[in-house]
Formats: sequence, C-alpha cells, structure tokens
Amino acid sequence: MSEFSHYEADQSALYSGEHHVDASSDASKAQVKKIWMITLYLTIITIVEVFIGLYVSGHMPKLYLNSGFIIMTMFKAYLIVKVFMHLGDEVKNMISTILIPLTLFFWFIIAFLADGAFWLWINHAFGIR
Repeated sequence: MSEFSHYEADQSALYSGEHHVDASSDASKAQVKKIWMITLYLTIITIVEVFIGLYVSGHMPKLYLNSGFIIMTMFKAYLIVKVFMHLGDEVKNMISTILIPLTLFFWFIIAFLADGAFWLWINHAFGIR
C-alpha cells in the first residue's frame, strides 16, 4: 500500500498545508469552495478584459487602456500563483526568493526599453550613423 493512498479521495489535501483524510470534511469543502471562488474571480476579470478590448478600447486613451489591462493581468497572476500554485501557504522567505528576482527582471526590461528609446532618439535627433 502506497504512503499516499489515503490522499486518493481528496487531491486538495495533498497540496494544501492542512492534510485531512475525509473528502467530505468541512476543511476539504472549504478548500474546494475557495478554488471555485478564485475560478469565478478569474472568469469575471477575463470577461471584463474581453469586453473592454472589444467595445471600449476605441473610446479610451491608450495609456489608461494599457494600464488597466496590466493591472488586471497582474491581479489574475497573483491569484493564480497564490491559490493554484500554492504559494499563498508558503513561508515569507520562499515567496521573497521568487518575487525579488521577478521584480528585478521587470525592472531590467523597463530600463533596457528606456535606454533603447533614448539611443533611438539620439540617433534620429543628431543623425549619428
């Protein structure tokens, strides 16, 4: 008999911090309810994004439109990482080892784009090359 055989009835118990054997327990039902709520939030945010992209995008300035999409996408990524990738239950040091390099990565992308835009402006403004 496998050491994980008691998890076959309830897979959420295998991945959550609280291991419970009974699939019909209150803790298991709460975990399933939490997953369905996050799925509902992701669905609503996606529907709002599609609606804005199809019907509202022609009537909004690009800066506001892009900022709104970035904020909604980052919120969806946060929910996915927290619940479905189970980082919401991890210790703070583990989360920091993932978030700090990710933040630096985004900073590098923004810095390189800004630097490239500057050199492109210099090239066009002063005719270098």
